[in-house]
Amino acid sequence: MASTYTPLGVEKMATGENAGTWGTKTNTNLEIIEQFAGGYTTQAVSDSGDTDLSVTDGGTGATLAHRVIDLTGALTGARNVTIPIDVQQLYAVKNSTTGSQNVTFKYVTGTGSSVTFTGGDTSTKLLYGTGSGSNPNIVDLGMVNLTGTQTLTNKTLTSPKVGTSILDTNGNQLALLTATSSAVNEVTLANAATGNNPTLTASGDDTNIGIALKTKGTGVIQAEDAGGTVSAVKIAGKETMWIPATAMYGATTNGAEAAQAETTATRPDMKVLDFDAGTAEYAQFSVGFPKSWNAGTVTYQVYWTPGSTNTGDCIFGLQGVSCGDSDTIDVAYGTAVEVTDAGIGTVEDQQITSESGAVTISNAGDGEQTYFQLYRDAADGSDTFSADARVLGLRLFFTTDLANDA
Repeated sequence: MASTYTPLGVEKMATGENAGTWGTKTNTNLEIIEQFAGGYTTQAVSDSGDTDLSVTDGGTGATLAHRVIDLTGALTGARNVTIPIDVQQLYAVKNSTTGSQNVTFKYVTGTGSSVTFTGGDTSTKLLYGTGSGSNPNIVDLGMVNLTGTQTLTNKTLTSPKVGTSILDTNGNQLALLTATSSAVNEVTLANAATGNNPTLTASGDDTNIGIALKTKGTGVIQAEDAGGTVSAVKIAGKETMWIPATAMYGATTNGAEAAQAETTATRPDMKVLDFDAGTAEYAQFSVGFPKSWNAGTVTYQVYWTPGSTNTGDCIFGLQGVSCGDSDTIDVAYGTAVEVTDAGIGTVEDQQITSESGAVTISNAGDGEQTYFQLYRDAADGSDTFSADARVLGLRLFFTTDLANDA
């Protein structure tokens, strides 16, 4: 009876056969077994068609009889690497081909499953061939590699280290990550049970830590409610406060005169403070800044209307002082900052000055009452507007640095 061979080329010798050569053939068989137990080989993938792997019965060196196969070659199109339909084997296949072409490892015939290295995937895959029936399958065991693109499903990652970016399914940047040396604070994401909100929390070693959201350029931070309404999130910073003329009062000494001026009947009447031409006159008001005020400098704009058709320069000034609990109110104002506006020459037209420079408020502090004095220094030769300046109000700009006034 003649010898027979396994699909991987191992010779099964018949009883009484191969007298005198049995040892040599046995050694060859052991070498073949060693190959598919742990052997490594390279295989050039043809760029002109399928690369069919086969064995020589009773011979060593067959590619498909090795455990680890490294595929090589420069490819210009998608190519197949095939094995005989009866081979049952566990392979570690590495794709080292170049050209970013698909390389498919499959049985030579049948409609069973195959495994493809997609263009540019140079990873190593752990595969096995079932080699049973007319349509055997090549199955990817899903080994996770250090390189290559892979999809992980239902995997638990404990304390994973992520690189500098997270990509979306199209390979585009979704989020960029940076590392801070000796970091002690981080962000905790938590889901929630029914009726509760998921949370984004500042956490770590420090006691009082906020979360900084930074925009780019002129972008703003936005939020959307359940109804689909999108609006900007208010951020502590520059704020405005409107002080109408009716909230001001003429100073006891050289005070501006309060008046109500009619434009046309049933049209807007103007509540104004008249600042004379030729003399320095003053008006005062006070505010209680919110606790979120940073107690820093302020700026202002004067809203006024000309008392005549003159187009000369009108000069306004503002100065302030804060008084806390038990402080004397009999205290000098801080340094004034002036702003100049040219009359537009049309009576009853609205005029708005440019925003002033920074006004330093004397003794500024949180929770105090702040007194302001607005004046027109018409006695200064630089003020050339030759009529009353009728002040309608003042817009005060200040800066906050807290989220609320609690």
